[in-house]
Amino acid sequence: MARLTRLLRIFAVGLRFGLHEFIPRFARNPFLRLAARRTGEPRARRLREALETLGPIYVKFGQVLSTRRDLVPLDIADELAQLQDRVPPFPSALAVAEIEQGLGRKIEAVFATFEREPVASASIAQVHLATLHDGREVAVKVLRPRVEEEIAKDVALLATGAEFVERLWPDGRRLKPREVVAEFARHLGNELNLMHEAANASQLRRNFEHSALLLVPEVHWDLCSERVMVMQRMHGTPVSQVEMLRAKGIDIPALARAGVEIFFTQVFRDGFFHADMHPGNILVTTEGEASGRYVALDFGIMGTLTEVDKNYLAQNFLAFFNRDYRRVAQAHLDAGWVPADTRIDEFETAIRAVCEPVFARPLKEIYFGRLLLRLFQASRRFNVEIQPQLVLLQKTLLNIEGLGRQLDPDLDLWRSAKPYLERWMNEQVGWRGLLRALRQEAPFWASTLPQLPRLAHRALSRDRLGELGATLERLAQENARRNDLLSALLMVFTVALILLAISLF
Repeated sequence: MARLTRLLRIFAVGLRFGLHEFIPRFARNPFLRLAARRTGEPRARRLREALETLGPIYVKFGQVLSTRRDLVPLDIADELAQLQDRVPPFPSALAVAEIEQGLGRKIEAVFATFEREPVASASIAQVHLATLHDGREVAVKVLRPRVEEEIAKDVALLATGAEFVERLWPDGRRLKPREVVAEFARHLGNELNLMHEAANASQLRRNFEHSALLLVPEVHWDLCSERVMVMQRMHGTPVSQVEMLRAKGIDIPALARAGVEIFFTQVFRDGFFHADMHPGNILVTTEGEASGRYVALDFGIMGTLTEVDKNYLAQNFLAFFNRDYRRVAQAHLDAGWVPADTRIDEFETAIRAVCEPVFARPLKEIYFGRLLLRLFQASRRFNVEIQPQLVLLQKTLLNIEGLGRQLDPDLDLWRSAKPYLERWMNEQVGWRGLLRALRQEAPFWASTLPQLPRLAHRALSRDRLGELGATLERLAQENARRNDLLSALLMVFTVALILLAISLF
């Protein structure tokens, strides 16, 4: 009954915001048009406001949906990207109870001070500030009570809605709504286990341990569980407060360039990148020796790339910089993301049609994230399988590029990125790459080389002619048995025909 009630409320909210227009079969229904109240406004805004009305889980779904720009129309993706998790906090007594249950100890036994009012609250968790008994300042992240049950119910309803969309909307199957819901459920599954987030934070901190550009909070592993995460408290100014940063003496253009370098370092050096880099998750330090560094927060969504992915991206980026569209097309084919029978010349022509109008503009007006997006969309007709990790990367690139332009409108992402990419490619394919590969393989060679004489002697002493003769003899025997069986069957068939003829005559 509760599920039916929730489903009816979803339909009612959808009708009130005129979302029936998204389904052509119902778009012209006079009764539905009469019942809808918001049909005069842009469809993207109505969808965003409907999700905000439905609640925090649907806001989170809209945020994930905005990342699938390879599937969702651009106007909708841009509008959904504005969704913010403005969720009222749950009572402090419940927060304390959840923390004590997760840690297996009383609050007083763990923290010298604990602020019961959260400093941040989202649809899945909220964050409290505290101090350990040794004086260290920490941030305590705790999941909302029973959030797993509520999410399971809403995800089930979203899956049901996705099936309706596929059946009732002509473009539904192409937009893959069930795949999008499954991706949403996967993201939520990762965010509902704070041990996963703690591990992500620890890995990113290790990657940038000696960096002069990025700070990552330290995780207190002895105070973490699946529902509670305790990490070092970080101080800084939100990166969106540009005027305040400028007033505190921060070099804003240098900060913008540093953001680009951090992004490409995560992608190409580590293959492990923060995939939720909106301004709410980024601080900038303004005091002490670390002044001017970025501070990363919230590690629930991280992206990973293989060596094949990194090579593909580097090849594409450099080919774009050099306007070598043939190389872009060949990189897609080499990666196996277009069918082997794709005509390279036709694919090259499609890519050129996307890129050439962009290059007619000044470099500082070129938005590389949007260019990559248009390339993905143009690739549809060639049956390009867009990899999920690259869609996540493209969404992150849009965030980074937008943040960079906000900090410095004259930021030239291309000029900032090209030297880094060229250096990375030289390290991969030049003599440095060869030396690195040799160093990586050296331990395996050290264990294999002493065995080579024995393995060579075994291979040379093996009687291959004898093995071949035995194999041929076995095949001859099997063939003889098969011939005997066929002869017997033929004899039986002949006798049966003779008996049938005698009976008839």
